[in-house]
Order: sequence, then structure tokens, then C-alpha cells
Amino acid sequence: MKGKKIEEVMTDFWQAYVDVLPKEKHTQSKGETFTVEGYNSLFRHFLARMRRRTKCYTKSSKMLEYSVLLLMLKRNGQLNFIIIT
Repeated sequence: MKGKKIEEVMTDFWQAYVDVLPKEKHTQSKGETFTVEGYNSLFRHFLARMRRRTKCYTKSSKMLEYSVLLLMLKRNGQLNFIIIT
């Protein structure tokens, strides 16, 4: 994210965040993090490459990008597979 300016950071209540983030840009709230945590859980559930660093891991950032894109398209009903028998 070159050139992007971070205005505010939302985290949960883990103490380590308080130690490293500037107080004026940091907000601690479960209400601000539940959506992203839900997506993290979804990715770990459906994409093996997001679960572990051993057997299934991403060697290419482009393949990770494609995997996430395909998952989101399928979950949003924008990707349909045609099975020919």
C-alpha cells in the first residue's frame, strides 16, 4: 500500500496493540473488528492455503489473490459452474 496514509487503526483489546500503536490513531473495540474476523474465519475454512504454513501454503501472491477472488465471487453468487455430463 505505497502512498496510502493510515488515518485510524481499529483493534481488539490485546495489550500489545496499545504498546506499539499511537494513541491518537488507535481505537480498541470488538464492534469494529467482528466483520474482518468473520472474513478471516471464512478464508481459513475454505482455503487451505490460509490455514497452515506447512503442507498447504501460498508460494505466489498472485495465486493467493486469485483464490480469494474466486471464493468471494462464488460466495456472492457471481460465479457459476456449468457441469457437462
